[in-house]
Amino acid sequence: MAVDLLLGLQWGDEGKGKIVDVLTTSYDIIARFQGGPNAGHTLEFEGNKHVLHTIPSGIFHPKAINLIGNGVVIDPVIFKKEIDNLAPYKINFSEKLLISKKAHLILPTHRLLDAASEAAKGKAKIGSTLKGIGPTYMDKTGRNGIRVGDVLSPDWEEKYKRLTQKHLRMLESYNSSIEYDLDSMEATFSESIKALSKFKLVDSEQYLFEAQKKGKNILAEGAQGSLLDVDFGTYPFVTSSTTTAAGACTGLGVAPNKIKKVFGIFKAYTTRVGSGPFPTELFDKDGETMGRVGNEFGATTGRSRRCGWIDLVALKYSIQINGVTQLMMMKGDVLSGFERIKICTAYKTETGIMDYFPYDINSRIEPIYDEIPGWEEDLTKMSKVSQFPAKFQAYINYLEEALETPIKIVSVGPDRKQTIFR
Repeated sequence: MAVDLLLGLQWGDEGKGKIVDVLTTSYDIIARFQGGPNAGHTLEFEGNKHVLHTIPSGIFHPKAINLIGNGVVIDPVIFKKEIDNLAPYKINFSEKLLISKKAHLILPTHRLLDAASEAAKGKAKIGSTLKGIGPTYMDKTGRNGIRVGDVLSPDWEEKYKRLTQKHLRMLESYNSSIEYDLDSMEATFSESIKALSKFKLVDSEQYLFEAQKKGKNILAEGAQGSLLDVDFGTYPFVTSSTTTAAGACTGLGVAPNKIKKVFGIFKAYTTRVGSGPFPTELFDKDGETMGRVGNEFGATTGRSRRCGWIDLVALKYSIQINGVTQLMMMKGDVLSGFERIKICTAYKTETGIMDYFPYDINSRIEPIYDEIPGWEEDLTKMSKVSQFPAKFQAYINYLEEALETPIKIVSVGPDRKQTIFR
């Protein structure tokens, strides 16, 4: 049985959590394949808003099994808070949530290293969420990391102390002035580890292999966005994991030839949190309006998102490197009321016009825009394609033709009911 894949095509915050929630009724297993609690997947239904950081977005559906894959890094403290926050919903976690033994753990000292490293960069800071993600992936690739399965081993305490002591020596080299109470952090961490160890810890790649043999429908859920990929994103202003389609294979142990549909999610405009280049960023009233109407604040950090017009150069690039088979456009409703809609179709650079995503996106790049008429109508009450204003439908058609990929879902609001299939 094939595995379908869902991922973001911009700098994250595209609305992946909502779409996973909507699609879960068609799947038996939702499997998160990378990232950590720097992700914030927002779901809204029945008048309630939920923000998930580690738990896959299918958790509210009664039949779906949710799996945290080996490519994810887990902060036990944040994970326990997520579980505690979901207590009112009477979710049977012992049956519905599985955790890969090969997923790596974020230690308290990983968070301290993250803060010290970011502070040392000064004006060149990345815009880290300071959740310890980067240092944890560094330990993983440096073969020093601690994995979920280690909490079951008799030498768990020894492994923890050895890595923590290494981190404390590294902190000294930063000469950092950050203040912390490690004893208090470790006490909370220890309680959270006890809670984590009570969950069903599995060899996730074998579990998924057996599920495919049984004909189970599997949806792989990505975090962040393709332009934050550690290899193909706007380096060094990226995350520390593989956010593209390839990450689903390494982050779950799924063979490439088992990937079937690749769902690519994008906003009708563009946003970015933190530092880094952003060719279509707006610093005027239009950008302010997008941020205000779109409620553009990070689900994890609360930081204001930078806003700008849609960038087709970047979108085509993401579609290409991911092998996207169908698109899903989010937040079309936010653009209602703009007299003109701008669409970036190419970049003007020092060496000429460029219609592909280059090695370096810098401040000297100027976006080249096409313009189409905007629409006034409120889209949030619409429930079918036939209700779309002609100018909004023209915008969808323009994008679909330019991107050479069908747009199968259009979202016109945050609630799961505000999702229209085309």
